[in-house]
Amino acid sequence: MLEVIGVNQRYGDSQTLWDLSLTAPKGKCTVVMGRNGVGKTTLMESIMGLLAIDDGQIVVDGKDIAKSRAEMRPRDGVGYVPQGRQIFPMLTVEENLRIGLPIRPKHDRKIPAYIYELFPVLADMKRRFGGDLSGGQQQQLAIARALVIDPSLLLLDEPTEGIQPNIVQEIGDIITRLNREMGLTVLLVEQKLPFARKVGDHFCLVDRGKNVASGEMDALSDELIRRYLTV
Repeated sequence: MLEVIGVNQRYGDSQTLWDLSLTAPKGKCTVVMGRNGVGKTTLMESIMGLLAIDDGQIVVDGKDIAKSRAEMRPRDGVGYVPQGRQIFPMLTVEENLRIGLPIRPKHDRKIPAYIYELFPVLADMKRRFGGDLSGGQQQQLAIARALVIDPSLLLLDEPTEGIQPNIVQEIGDIITRLNREMGLTVLLVEQKLPFARKVGDHFCLVDRGKNVASGEMDALSDELIRRYLTV
């Protein structure tokens, strides 16, 4: 589904990603983990086209999108929930959701009914401004906004950061539903190990811009955790 092949990325004279490769299988949740500053968000922004890569391939559903512009990535089936959510605070919940509608086919430019089924709180708050929502509600709005385009690949950058525990549990349940019921492929950056184990089918450990270990979640050993995740 998603293949990142030999990607290198630099900020000026500083290289951030070093020949990084990973695979996110179709319909599964792959969790990218690592200590702060190792290149996880850079990887997500590179996949989304927000950062130019120096070389390598980013293949989604068999198509290399590495050279396409960022605004074209949603049309290639990539949805993105950035770290910090970045919803529009002065737009209503419904207006935030409608932003993605131009990506949909002309005959079907309406918010899909399943969005409000997944996030019933948003149905109750359609006319509330995004900035008036709690942090957890804003995170649900950010995920819902990314889903409006009906992506085949969803990128989530630390969706549980600063979120109350009951919403964290809801987000985990939603990711699982998206995988199992809708066949959506999810690439998730996550710091909370229990959450990663709960929702993840596969893992990728990043250290100093490199993929240093990956596999099925059951293979994430205590030794790997100690070496690459423990602070």
